[in-house]
Amino acid sequence: MSDAAAERLGQLEAAVRRAVEALTRLREDNERLRRDVARLTAERQSMVAQIDGILKDIARLELDG
Repeated sequence: MSDAAAERLGQLEAAVRRAVEALTRLREDNERLRRDVARLTAERQSMVAQIDGILKDIARLELDG
């Protein structure tokens, strides 16, 4: 193998390693973001339930008053 081909092969191997590292980071980020979305969705549902309760209480007060 010529020196140029060996050098190019080394560059390609390094690029593949960097790509694998980037994919690993992206997969970790994606999993973290999925957990964040699930947590935020649950928080939103809880807040909506609380707001519904408050609105029902207000409507009841208006009917009684």
